[in-house]
Amino acid sequence: MTGMESVLIIGGAGFIGSRLARLFVERGYRTAIFDSFQQFADPLRADYSAVLRRRFEGLREQLTVIRGDARYRDDLANAFDKVRPDRVVHLAALPIAKMSNIHVEEALASTVGSTANLLQVIRDAYPVRRFVYTSSSMVYGDFEYTPADERHPRNPKGIYGGVKLAGEDVTRSFAGCFGIPWAIVRPSAVYGPDDVNGRVSQLFVERARRGEVLQVKGGAATMLDFTFVDDAAEGLFLAATHHAAEGEVFNITRGEGRSLVEYTDILRRYYPNLKVELESRDASMPIRGSLCIDKARTLLGYQPQFGLEDGIAAYVGQMQDLRARAA
Repeated sequence: MTGMESVLIIGGAGFIGSRLARLFVERGYRTAIFDSFQQFADPLRADYSAVLRRRFEGLREQLTVIRGDARYRDDLANAFDKVRPDRVVHLAALPIAKMSNIHVEEALASTVGSTANLLQVIRDAYPVRRFVYTSSSMVYGDFEYTPADERHPRNPKGIYGGVKLAGEDVTRSFAGCFGIPWAIVRPSAVYGPDDVNGRVSQLFVERARRGEVLQVKGGAATMLDFTFVDDAAEGLFLAATHHAAEGEVFNITRGEGRSLVEYTDILRRYYPNLKVELESRDASMPIRGSLCIDKARTLLGYQPQFGLEDGIAAYVGQMQDLRARAA
């Protein structure tokens, strides 16, 4: 293992972080994950531990796992002392927009405070080759045009987009002041197997499987750039390792706006009796659509592999496989 580069993934046990950890291991990096292992799903659900096992199946012996909270600088310093990473990817945050609106103080601490902590730990003793901050397409607020590129005005709507934008500004200012190489990634509507945090895609698939009615807010007018989790992980890997990523901001999405009605239409291929009810749009959420990923394609060679049809097929396939195993 001597001579291999090391990576520390903050929030590495999460939905995206665990996929990213697998990529780094497969590509020859000494990989460590730092996570509080705090779940944001229903705490009474019995399947969270099973999801964690699936996320790291066949991988556990190749990882360094560190439990800690990025809101506390001492926890981070201890992790850096153990790993001495060459590259750091920061994914720790409240995962759902509406949760941030409810738990404002936690949203600030877990996103903005943790980012400042990380950059100060790096400055004090642990220089790195790249620090990647994971932001969100929610920083744009209501899209003024589509596809929205990285120069789109940043005018977030709600706490989640606001704290993600604040984390971007902390990254730029602290990293610039301290001479830390950085990159920022803006994903959108990430979905796929092993999500347990109540994102809309997960709720749709699970309710469809149980034969429940799907409430679709905004109908065909609600457009999202759905990004399969493997594509999001690939984009983050490139941002952390590609020489052209330094000092840049990237949309990492599918690059295609699709409506929630289209999503349910695809689900109906697997659940023919699916019932859908259209509801009014949630005015607290920004009006979105497709994002431009030309910059990531050109500079990083990013090429998302999963369109919505392929992604839903993979997602539903895993759910059906799990049911078969449990039978």
